[in-house]
Amino acid sequence: MNDVKTPEVTLRRMTLEDVDQVLAIEKESFTTPWSRESFVKEVTENNLAYYTVAEVAGNIVGYAGVWLIVDEGHITNIAVTGKYRGQQIGKKILEKLILELKNRKILRVTLEVRASNNVAIGLYRSYGFIVLGRRPGYYTDNGEDALIMWKDITERI
Repeated sequence: MNDVKTPEVTLRRMTLEDVDQVLAIEKESFTTPWSRESFVKEVTENNLAYYTVAEVAGNIVGYAGVWLIVDEGHITNIAVTGKYRGQQIGKKILEKLILELKNRKILRVTLEVRASNNVAIGLYRSYGFIVLGRRPGYYTDNGEDALIMWKDITERI
């Protein structure tokens, strides 16, 4: 039995006003974080991008992005702030992305994940992602490999 209390989470599309809070989570979560400019461009200029944020009590506690390329989605990033990890928020964000992709008639989704990130790999596997490749030395901070994971999203979540 899981005793983790899941907070009331609101999921919505990311806006320009969200960038600073998202950037703080990005910097906390990744050793090579995206820049503020990158997020601004994703929200304001990239017509192929869809970003969602998770809010608890009006504060952004997580986010994710995906690029829509023909009939495929490429998840660019998913992160939850430390205080809210382990509370099912990452699952809710991933479910929101998959639903958005299905609504847009996307057939498959892919992502890269650090080979050592067992928590993320476990989450993705629980949603039907499978490892179909490896990018040696993908991460520039330490040369770690990335696993390439794919999911066919024509079936139910």
